Amino acid sequence: MSDDDKRRSDREPVTLFVDYEGADDLLGDYTENLSSGGTFVATNRELPVGTTVQLVLSFAGLLEPIRIEGTVRWTRGAQLPLDGDSGEAGAGLQFAAGAARDQLAVLIEKIRSRDPKTVSRLFHVLVVEDNKHVAALIQDGLKGSARRDFGGGVSFVVRQAEDGRQAIEILRRDTFDALIIDMYLPVLDGAQVIASARNELGLTSLPIIAVSAGGDQARKSALEAGANIFLDKPMRLRQVIDTIQKLIN
Repeated sequence: MSDDDKRRSDREPVTLFVDYEGADDLLGDYTENLSSGGTFVATNRELPVGTTVQLVLSFAGLLEPIRIEGTVRWTRGAQLPLDGDSGEAGAGLQFAAGAARDQLAVLIEKIRSRDPKTVSRLFHVLVVEDNKHVAALIQDGLKGSARRDFGGGVSFVVRQAEDGRQAIEILRRDTFDALIIDMYLPVLDGAQVIASARNELGLTSLPIIAVSAGGDQARKSALEAGANIFLDKPMRLRQVIDTIQKLIN
């Protein structure tokens, strides 16, 4: 590589990805840091002062990641936490005033107003399945179908539980738009979880999709416990997606 090529390579920006929990976390970071022209990014990469960094910001539901270029102004190695400091290694970035920061401000306002062309609707699904391969198939299938089958207007946030007791604890803490549950589970079976969700937790309007290879007996148990829909195993992913589409519509 020639000296000119090396200099050009040195000037290529480093890309760092920041994945927020949700829109509110990005908005909070913008208010506290980004809007003032800089932020701290946790990273173990060695970034000398003066390095150009392209920051890619995203969260579940953001249709297109936000990209903004900054310059490393200071760095910090990992250290013991003191006085509420996280102690994380990372770099302090500064964003130059101008078109990039103005464009970021415009995008932030669109996110704040939940502009449907910028932020999609989040559909939270709890999948309760002790077969990890089946659970992964459902999760990946739903996320992959968001743009293909839902036109990008919906993004799926999928949580997983491997037994009935864990499922009840998650349902007790968090809110979901749909529950997909196998009828035969460790610790507590699907019928017990469904009945608990309906009665103990009061989730009377939560759409519950029960799945099982148990045939008519499993179907009867699921519907009597309070499931809305029953799908026979082995099920096709298309059935799950079509069922979710009906719930959303």
